[in-house]
Amino acid sequence: MSEAHAPGARGPEGTIPLAVPNIGDLERRYVLEAVESGFVSSVGPFVAEFERRFAERVGAKHAVACSTGTAAIHIGLILLGVRRGDDVVCSDFTFVGSVAPIAYLGARPVLVDSEERTWNLDPALLAEELERRARVGEAMPKVVEVVHALGQPADLAPIVEVCERFGVAILEDAAESLGSGWSTGPLAGRQTGTVGAVGCFSFNGNKIATTGGGGMIVTDDDELAARARHLTTQAKVADVGYLHDEVGYNYRLTNLAAGLGLAQLERLDEFVGAKHRIAARYDVAFADLPLVLPPRLAGLDATYWLYSVLVPETDGRGRDELLGHLSERGVGARALWRPLHLQPPYAGAPVVGGTVGQALFERGVSLPCATELTEADQDRVVRAVRSFFS
Repeated sequence: MSEAHAPGARGPEGTIPLAVPNIGDLERRYVLEAVESGFVSSVGPFVAEFERRFAERVGAKHAVACSTGTAAIHIGLILLGVRRGDDVVCSDFTFVGSVAPIAYLGARPVLVDSEERTWNLDPALLAEELERRARVGEAMPKVVEVVHALGQPADLAPIVEVCERFGVAILEDAAESLGSGWSTGPLAGRQTGTVGAVGCFSFNGNKIATTGGGGMIVTDDDELAARARHLTTQAKVADVGYLHDEVGYNYRLTNLAAGLGLAQLERLDEFVGAKHRIAARYDVAFADLPLVLPPRLAGLDATYWLYSVLVPETDGRGRDELLGHLSERGVGARALWRPLHLQPPYAGAPVVGGTVGQALFERGVSLPCATELTEADQDRVVRAVRSFFS
């Protein structure tokens, strides 16, 4: 989802990158096996095994591998019946890849602001919008797309309740939240992406687990899974000739990418553990600074995919000045996303709320948190941040 945070090259000697993939011997071995097998495109044993193991890992019945996380969302919306002219609720504070598939289908995004507690879609604002529509007789949105931003699970239980009350399907954009979930409450034991009718993940190069570029659709519905496989393979029907029974898409993951993904999946606990350690050290190091640290809410178990803080505006110095200060010291920090209602293609979309997401953008900074970040490099980041305030 979040190309805005793509790692790119490591940059000049000594620069600490924001997030880079962690590729080791296991990944090299599996990719070489894929090459030597002769299956390098969208068929091959690693694709099926990656799907099977991914579904098992997150607790879903089915997983269907795709070329990108955006492709996964596109197919997911089709599976849930979104058509031209339909309304689809989407989190306002998210990367543009979350909303682009809504536009692909000719549907209309309805942008709902974040809540301050989780930085994710505000359940109270969503409830107000659905209740307003019911009261005035306006058509309900076809789907509510909930983004679990920056590795932080949304407060999903009240969203599930209000969507069930009004008969609206949920699609989870879990592109950034692999390995996160809920440990208390109605969703205890569930992982992000597995609660809604469809869940979508990304394996972009900067994600916790990567295939270089790829995505995954998960669902517990047999029919939706079968149709997802059909649509992602050009809607091709078994026939002696080339027969395609509807508009399909060339969205399948390659066997090479699946080999890389399978190795990354086997190391997922290692990666999540590293993210937790990095976040905990930053929390301690910045506890006395005038920063708002990432959400830490009981029962919402984040992975802290990108460790992000909010910077106060003091004496004319805020987010941009901190970014410049860090850049001068070789620290690869980035701003958070501009809310969708401030993006030119979506400027005319209906907006519910709109102040929280804008504040997150205006004040938010992501700090280096690659899973291979050394304590010495993290200490360098900490010194650079602290020197800005001193």
